[in-house]
Amino acid sequence: MTPATVPPPPAPYLPQRRERYRLVAPNSPTAPRVARDFVGTLLRATEHPGLVDDARLCVSEVVSNAHCHTRSARIRVDVTVNRRQVVVCVTDEEPGRLPRPGAAPHAESGRGLVIVESLTDRWGTTTRGGRVRNAKTVWFVLVERVPDRL
Repeated sequence: MTPATVPPPPAPYLPQRRERYRLVAPNSPTAPRVARDFVGTLLRATEHPGLVDDARLCVSEVVSNAHCHTRSARIRVDVTVNRRQVVVCVTDEEPGRLPRPGAAPHAESGRGLVIVESLTDRWGTTTRGGRVRNAKTVWFVLVERVPDRL
């Protein structure tokens, strides 16, 4: 009788170098949910479970802002993942005013970027197009925390 051997469990997948992923969604009421699901699935697949909840909430807030405050036909979500961090960029085709955090204390809306600012390691805005700006991007970075070893 031949002894049975059990194969070792698969090692978790952690990107060694930057891997880039892109979602292009129509500017519709479903865009925040689609972007949230896209980022959550991607981070679970790349073994960043500690970042999933914050990334989902932040991308939902930023995509919601693009949907509510622009007439852009499309919203693009670019995600760059590596071993230690995740960078998410949300781009719309309407450069207009760059968003800033701030809401009145009792306002029912306007807290999205305050949430993004509190959950991320860094965030910011950029425009594209030189003198004639044709797009804006809101980006944020989440860093995977390495637990201290005893």
